[in-house]
Amino acid sequence: MTATMRPNLSACPACSAAPAAEALADAAEQKDVRIALSLPTIHCAACIVAVEKALNDYPGVESARVNLTLKRATIEADPEVMPNDLAKMLEDIGYEAYELDPGTLSATETDKAGRELLMRLAVAGFASMNVMLLSVSVWSGAADATRDMFHWISAAITLPTIAFSGQPFFRHAWTALRAGRLNMDVPITLAILLAVFTSLWETSLSGEHAYFDAALALTFFLLAGRYLDHRTRAIARSAAEELAALEVPRAILMVDGEEHQVPVAQVVVGDLVLVRPGGRMPVDGEIFEGHSEIDRSLLTGETLPVYGGPGQGVSAGEVNLTGPLVIRATAVGEETSLHRMADLVAIAESGRSRYTSLADSAAKLYAPGVHILSALAFVGWYLYTWDVRTALNIAAAVLIITCPCALGLAVPAVTTAASGRLFRKGMLIKHSTALERLAQVDTVVFDKTGTLTSGTPEVMNLDQVSTRDVQIAMALAQGSSHPLSVSLVAAARDAGFEPAEVEEITEVPGYGTKGTWQGREVRLGRATWVNAPSISRTAAWLKVGDEDSQAFEFTDRLREGAEQAIAALKEAGKEVYLMSGDTTAAVEAMAARLGIPHWMAEALPADKAARVQDMAEDGRKVLMVGDGLNDTAALAAAHVSISPASALDAARVASDIVLLGGDLSPIGDAVSTAQSAIRRIRENFRIATLYNVIAVPLAVAGLATPLIAALAMSASSITVSLNALRLR
Repeated sequence: MTATMRPNLSACPACSAAPAAEALADAAEQKDVRIALSLPTIHCAACIVAVEKALNDYPGVESARVNLTLKRATIEADPEVMPNDLAKMLEDIGYEAYELDPGTLSATETDKAGRELLMRLAVAGFASMNVMLLSVSVWSGAADATRDMFHWISAAITLPTIAFSGQPFFRHAWTALRAGRLNMDVPITLAILLAVFTSLWETSLSGEHAYFDAALALTFFLLAGRYLDHRTRAIARSAAEELAALEVPRAILMVDGEEHQVPVAQVVVGDLVLVRPGGRMPVDGEIFEGHSEIDRSLLTGETLPVYGGPGQGVSAGEVNLTGPLVIRATAVGEETSLHRMADLVAIAESGRSRYTSLADSAAKLYAPGVHILSALAFVGWYLYTWDVRTALNIAAAVLIITCPCALGLAVPAVTTAASGRLFRKGMLIKHSTALERLAQVDTVVFDKTGTLTSGTPEVMNLDQVSTRDVQIAMALAQGSSHPLSVSLVAAARDAGFEPAEVEEITEVPGYGTKGTWQGREVRLGRATWVNAPSISRTAAWLKVGDEDSQAFEFTDRLREGAEQAIAALKEAGKEVYLMSGDTTAAVEAMAARLGIPHWMAEALPADKAARVQDMAEDGRKVLMVGDGLNDTAALAAAHVSISPASALDAARVASDIVLLGGDLSPIGDAVSTAQSAIRRIRENFRIATLYNVIAVPLAVAGLATPLIAALAMSASSITVSLNALRLR
């Protein structure tokens, strides 16, 4: 689609606010610039050390820090240091690296929400212990002025603690009430506030009982549940934001034959943009000049690079491999295919957010029931005694004792235990409701390239080719960065071959590599370039002089555990699909190899997302497993999604669960673990219900003193937590 020509178009959503563009425009005037690199393949402390050392040793780099959780490096460097050079240097030492736009990434480097919850939990716990000590003195027989003094000291500790530690519940309760609905935080907030108010009233009247300790214990246990829930998720980041950050922040503009590096926000439709080998396309466009091969795997899932020549269309985010290209921009900013993919992800994410968790479903029944019961207790006791003080005390006791702690812990305690079990098997649960949704899955959709396969081509027939041809091909392949060449060199070296003495080796962008061997021209590349017959399998062809061409056949290496995972899912009664952007022949062969009955080839990102949404509309609960940019919209649209750790950042962010290793076999076990977790959650709800059946009559009868309320809450919370630990 051709956009209307206009100056200063924004290349990403955040750039409309101009912080990234302004920062880049002013970079030359600053002492240092900030560079962000995505590092999808790092996985351990050794990786951090290696990457940081390489970056810090690079000329012009002032400092470099690697965040393993975000798989990202942040670099402070001189303005002349180019991100592409840093990425190339890291790739040379074995680490994939992609430039990110720092202005598009929000400041989620630290877990502020987790630290805030932990701080509030610590304050509530410390205050609860102190007030409990004072309460023990009252329960032991302190009376009159001594009892009142202990109550007032308890009040002095409780009021500021509740005001600080209870804020998460107060905010969520107020948000729900403003929207005209109830959630679990509404009865919790009411119980806390009523307990504090009743205790202050009783203390001012020299009453015997005060609920300061119960209010603090309630706050402490509920904050513990909230923190457990938070710990089961990774740092919350938007996949759409991560996609936008992958857009190239700079472009090399060609003006009257001269190169000018500018912020990509300044590129307009019709401009000529130079993309060097190894660089990503900053805009959508068509090739104006040059020949090369283009890696589209992250966007389309195609295993092999495609030829690119004048007149051919290219999309933002694709990688230029072998030769310089001049692109005429046809779509920039919000009109690029990469940005439209980000929009697809954002829409799919908003659809998933409509899922109602088990805790919220319980709250819809629990909240009004507790409120009605407490109100009836107040009215009944007031009519019986005509004493507001007595009626209010009993209403507060009903609210405190009706098990908000056990219900608040029922879900997070189980999800934490289940997440720990799956983590030990190599799976990281990111989303709070991922296990609930995983337990409901009846259909599983796999991507092919990079998911079921490693995305690395593997030579199939090296032992069937003559030693001479292997040595010549090895020498030619060493002069190319094409994935097939890299794989051929590695396989030949592992097999003990040495390269032949080939001279004048040159790479012909888009075709292959040629040279001279013993006075004869030798070529390694495409079938059409060496006049070889076309075959259905992936191949690189060697042509020696006038001899017949020799094919080196390749297959995509199957990822470890792929066969076991699919067999386990089929045995569990799940319907398995394969959807890929790769060619029909490659997808059909993979489906037959793994016994997958349903498959879809040459699928665009929008096609994948639409197919997953169609399945959802048919009532299916879809698990999507994918790794590339072309999978992000489908990952976000699925009922639940999984990505391998080697996936691009945007795909991992869009998914609910991350496979930490390269083995796919834990996927089958994850489904059964999720089903066990849901059974434990429902058991916890039943325990809480049984507890209420016993405790509520005591509270309504006026027999629940603050001591009984505190003990009952603790007993219910411990019981629920112990039941959750059975998952381990």
